[in-house]
Amino acid sequence: MAKQRVLVVGLGNMGMSHALAYAKIDGYELVGLCTRNIDKVELPSQLQGVPKFNNFETALAELKPDVVSINTMPDTHADFAIKAMEAGAHVFVEKPMAISAEDAERVVEVAKRTQRKLVIGYILRQHPSWVKFIEIARELGTPLVFRMNLNQQSNGETWEWHKRLMQSFPPIVDCGVHYVDVMCQMTSAKPVRVHAIGARLTDEVPINNYGQLQVMFEDGSVGWYEAGWGPMVSEQAFFVKDVFGPKGSASIVMAENNSGVKSDDINAHTKTSQILRHYADMSRPDERIDVSDEPDHNALCEREQLYLLKAIEEDLDLTDHMNDGVKSLKIVLAADKSIQTQQVVAL
Repeated sequence: MAKQRVLVVGLGNMGMSHALAYAKIDGYELVGLCTRNIDKVELPSQLQGVPKFNNFETALAELKPDVVSINTMPDTHADFAIKAMEAGAHVFVEKPMAISAEDAERVVEVAKRTQRKLVIGYILRQHPSWVKFIEIARELGTPLVFRMNLNQQSNGETWEWHKRLMQSFPPIVDCGVHYVDVMCQMTSAKPVRVHAIGARLTDEVPINNYGQLQVMFEDGSVGWYEAGWGPMVSEQAFFVKDVFGPKGSASIVMAENNSGVKSDDINAHTKTSQILRHYADMSRPDERIDVSDEPDHNALCEREQLYLLKAIEEDLDLTDHMNDGVKSLKIVLAADKSIQTQQVVAL
């Protein structure tokens, strides 16, 4: 089968990692790199010589790629994805895929109409340790209780990156889609209500840089997720990944040799190190499942692009994947609405 010709749009943290993945995977040919300040971007050796563009529409028209990888600011995701699919390209789009539920549904409708593959950047879905975590959670009975967070003490360049992201979304939305998606995979029950609180801890951003949501499901399952970004955030508050049900619990825990990990280390956001499993009936002692030999951030990006390649080559049905992307986005957007209105939001 011919290689899939790829245009990568956006070369920040995620875009650069995805570009390196396409350059490495045999089934792809990287034919274009696009970002507004492309001439100022320092490219690694693997990307030297790839044609460069500073305008998405120009790159799309000139290259006519088979795949467009969208890693720009969230407010461009839906527009770029739709233009790419209308032009005949399959799409990988970083999360969240839109800034409104209506736009997300429109992206999915275009994917179905054009019969193009649409993969959303839910990196945890390609992570073997998180897959194992979800598998264990499904064995714990119903209802389930989810406890998760990702607070990041960011300074310097990382804080500048967070401030750019907050031009579109608060942290509870931007990061929240990942962990709400995990909750939704752990229970197949329909989410029914969301309540959230938030705080703006700095004048440097126009929105809340801290938030916490609570989501309730039809089967009685409940969960909370919190996220805060900034130089004022507690370094001790960043890592809770926990689920428990009638039959016991599972927790992602840091091993002792990882105690120095910093909250703004992008590898730490997916790293599990160990899964601690507890049995409520005490039929077995607590288990520590060692998952320290796991893929790093760039390797996970490669797995995402291998999944897209498989979807294209084997014509996988991505309906559930796309619908799940809409569902998790609706939950975190409802959380942001709850903060603004100070009301519980029904889904």
